[in-house]
Amino acid sequence: MAKMLTAKSVDNAKAPATRREIPDGSTGLYLIVQPSGTRSWAYRYRYRGQPRKLTLGTFPLVPLVDKRDEQGRVIVKGARTLAAQAREAKETGRDPAGDKAASAEDGPDRDLFPVALAQFIERYAKPKNRRWQDTARLLGLRVDPETQELLTVAKGIAAKWGSRRVQEITKRDILDLLDGIVDRGAGFTANRTLAALRRFFGWLIERDVIKTASPCAGVKAPATETQRDRVLTDDEIRWFWQASAAEAYPFGSIAQLLLLTGQRKSEVADLVDRELDLDKTMWTIPGVRTKNGDTHTVHLARSVLAIIKGLPRIKSERGYLFTTTGLSPVSGFSKGKIDLDSAMLAAARKEAGEDVKIEPWRFHDLRRTVASGMAKIGIDLPVIEKVLNHKSGSFGGIVGVYQRHGYDAEKQRALDAWARHVDSIISGKSQKVVRLRG
Repeated sequence: MAKMLTAKSVDNAKAPATRREIPDGSTGLYLIVQPSGTRSWAYRYRYRGQPRKLTLGTFPLVPLVDKRDEQGRVIVKGARTLAAQAREAKETGRDPAGDKAASAEDGPDRDLFPVALAQFIERYAKPKNRRWQDTARLLGLRVDPETQELLTVAKGIAAKWGSRRVQEITKRDILDLLDGIVDRGAGFTANRTLAALRRFFGWLIERDVIKTASPCAGVKAPATETQRDRVLTDDEIRWFWQASAAEAYPFGSIAQLLLLTGQRKSEVADLVDRELDLDKTMWTIPGVRTKNGDTHTVHLARSVLAIIKGLPRIKSERGYLFTTTGLSPVSGFSKGKIDLDSAMLAAARKEAGEDVKIEPWRFHDLRRTVASGMAKIGIDLPVIEKVLNHKSGSFGGIVGVYQRHGYDAEKQRALDAWARHVDSIISGKSQKVVRLRG
């Protein structure tokens, strides 16, 4: 049974390498400690069979127990009191998190950036854009795959401007934000962030929340975009595999699954048990987790099954395969990528000499590597697009409306063939190319 928190243990909670949730006994109250050192409170509960989370505030603004004056009157409610009130509401059949969201929309804090942003996602982005989760992610929110609750990302825009009212955001704030994104080498992301902010502030003007010009007015796209064509060579795939095999859980295993399945980073990293049917060698990604909003099935090749079955398991009520806390999917990909690059270069130099260089690549380039590699071994383009869950290209426009063939058998053959091809690259044994028609 988890121990009860004390004022001293809360004060002494150190910043972890990844986000950590510390329970206050079995009360449902949790102290959330971010890698930045920020501490906050949350109450976790179930409502109508679904897990829910109510954010109670940050520490030390909200202490563990009530703060009282000299006469014994409560001047600041503590986290335990707030959690007890939420628990009482839940026991009467109410949803405390839902009540808070409703009151926030009409309350005095409704113009705070994260509150207005959540309204924008719910009222505008969701109904009109099938890629609304990308918009939310760009603006510093992520969707809890279990509860569908919008959560603030620790170092995202919503957290950065968490105490600001939307009317206070200026053009200079926008420019400073974009400059920071460009400086870390993410010009493409900076352009997409600007586009998302334009829509957000335009929506606020339409609703008369902002009565002046948008702070994005006159701001130009900060980066010149070029079509990315980075594909890992066979040598790089071999060095990549050696590096990922040596990398500690969870990033090494995630990297290998990205190469073998061709799925998106977030789809692999947020993988939960209930999406897997190992007996049928099938992974079903629900539409809420895919970029195009469609449920997508992925055949699990033999090597993929071996990786999944060999994963160390951290107890997780939600069933996350890749987690360090049990409460949320893994984060911190930037550091994981740095470690992977270092190990990959070491493997390359051991094999090809100290002068070898590896051109920069991103995790998303692995999808392009899979697509190019499949084409190289004779897999037809429509099948490749189905494997990657693309709706453009062969399945765009009117074809996408009327073409309902699932390509399950073709995807299975393609992913098995790709896994064998990767194995032949790793082992150095050539493989005969066989054309797989859709």
